[in-house]
Amino acid sequence: MNNEDWLELFKEIGRELHGKLSEIMTGQDGTIALGRGAGGDKTFPVDRWAEDIILGALEKAHRAGEAFTLISEELGIRDFGKGNKIVLVDPVDGSNNAKNGIPFFSTALALLDGNTLSDTAVAYVVNPCAGDAFWAVRGKGAYKNGLRLTTSPAETLAIVACEASTPAVDIPRIMPVLTKARRMRCFGSTALDLAYLASGAVSVFLTATASRTFDYAAGRLIVQEAGGVVTDLAGGAIGDVTVGLARTVPLLASANATLHEAVLKLLANG
Repeated sequence: MNNEDWLELFKEIGRELHGKLSEIMTGQDGTIALGRGAGGDKTFPVDRWAEDIILGALEKAHRAGEAFTLISEELGIRDFGKGNKIVLVDPVDGSNNAKNGIPFFSTALALLDGNTLSDTAVAYVVNPCAGDAFWAVRGKGAYKNGLRLTTSPAETLAIVACEASTPAVDIPRIMPVLTKARRMRCFGSTALDLAYLASGAVSVFLTATASRTFDYAAGRLIVQEAGGVVTDLAGGAIGDVTVGLARTVPLLASANATLHEAVLKLLANG
């Protein structure tokens, strides 16, 4: 399968997730943990439901001859034959929203032809509640529901999105940026935060907590293909970060390079 074939597979997964969402969202006991996933977080019914759909599609691709390594927040690392391709999966990014019935969460899928973020070749993020799908193929632009995406050229902090896993620690670190924003949002799904930044809806996204690569690899490529910038919170390049289950770096993503530099100055002087 080439990159476009993988993208079609990811789209099929997204359509199935969207079409079957009511099955899990109307179920009972969604807040009861089933255990812990390989990434260390608790696994809830919605996580297991999404991963089962994804795993079924990937197993079908393997039976058709594809070889790859799966790295998933829930399942961990599993080899499907021998090859250099990696499929990086976050079945539900925003589990705390999903388990409580808040309709803002996503599934993030990325195909890599190596083991670092710079090797990301295909990215796909779907909001199964709304049915919105965002995707990018390296070097071929970013799209939302088939329409080409471009980040905002504005150099003002119109809407700043953030993630604060530990508010008492995280918020003070990013407060110099939040106080300059016209509006601030904390949605609870890093992959969707990045996707909406790519679509021009958000100016900046930042998190002071080190994120795992399956949370942001797909969103990073989508933002970059739309014209945005993604670094660590100090402005360092992250293309050489090795993908896996461990936490890596805190993130800063901006709609354009000028805005990115301005935010870095605020953080440095804060």
